[in-house]
Formats: sequence, C-alpha cells, structure tokens
Amino acid sequence: MPRNATSKSASKSGKTAPRGPAKASTNNAIKLLTEDHKKVKELFDEFEKMKSKGYEDNDARQLIVETVCTALTIHAQIEEEIFYPAARDAIDDIDLLDEAEVEHASAKQLISELSAMQPGDELYDAKFTVLGEYVKHHIEEEEKELFPKVKKSGVDLDELGEELQQRKLELRDELGIPADDEEIDDEEKSSKSTSRKNVH
Repeated sequence: MPRNATSKSASKSGKTAPRGPAKASTNNAIKLLTEDHKKVKELFDEFEKMKSKGYEDNDARQLIVETVCTALTIHAQIEEEIFYPAARDAIDDIDLLDEAEVEHASAKQLISELSAMQPGDELYDAKFTVLGEYVKHHIEEEEKELFPKVKKSGVDLDELGEELQQRKLELRDELGIPADDEEIDDEEKSSKSTSRKNVH
C-alpha cells in the first residue's frame, strides 16, 4: 500500500506563480489534475459495481484499493507542493484552499488506515467507500470552484503543468511505479476483465 513519498524538491509556496495565457495543452495543469480525477472516480465506481454484484475476489478488490490509494497519495502531494501554493498566490479565496487541504488530511487518514488492512477485514469496504465519497466531493469543489478561479487568474497553466508532471514522475519513481501514464488504466482494465470472469 502507498506511503507518503519523500519530497525531493522544496515547496513552491515562496515562489510567485508564473502568469500567462491560460490556454489548453497536453501539460496544462488543470487538464492534468482533471484527468487524475477521472481515473480515480472510474476506479471507485468499478469497486462499487463489484460490491453490488456480490463479487468477492479479494485480489481484484485489493488491486483497485492499492491503485487508488497510490494515485491519491501522489495527486495530493503534487497539489500541496505545487498547485495550491500557486493558487494561493493567484486567487483571493484562502478559505477554499484551506478547506481543500483539510479534505486532503481526511483522505490521507483513511488511506493510512486502509494500508494496514486486508480485504475481508471489518470495515475495509466501508472505509474505501467513504474515501470515495470524500474524494468525489473534493473533486467537485475543485473542478467547479477552484479550477475556474485559477484559470481566470492568468496563471501560466502550461508552465505549472510541466512542474506538476515532473514532480509526479519523481514521486512515481520513488514509489517504484513505472513512468507510464497508462498505468492506472491498465490496472483498471485488468480488474474489469477479472471481474467479468469471476462474477456469476
């Protein structure tokens, strides 16, 4: 299960956010973070489908939980180190950012608890379901409130996206995860294939 990766780079909080046209690109910060959101939401939904069908393959359940928790650990760290400090410099809504960091703390607590558990343990499924509810609420607030404000602020989202992507690759390397952007998708497809074979 995931653990907090050791930071290789200093927090960006003391750095003024780069500014420029908020155009879309492959490395646009908001696009990168939104794609992360989409991937974990799909995996939470897959887990709930498995539960609703009475699917009891512990290996497949654990694969989804581990994949999501690792992805969230990396996602939260790049937001806290790079995106949130840039947003604090760029927008006038400190409360929104404070709430986002508190939501991260709640999610990290559940991730820590899940890391010490196995499928079949009491409350294992419940903790993951609640984690999903927290994360989906957090995603909705970011995508509907925070991201539009950052986009309108004039922050250079391309440059910020490059920083996020580079740090993401560093953290994956620290955790021994291949630097392949399709890693989560591949594991999701694998779990779906296994699910179809085992659900009766």
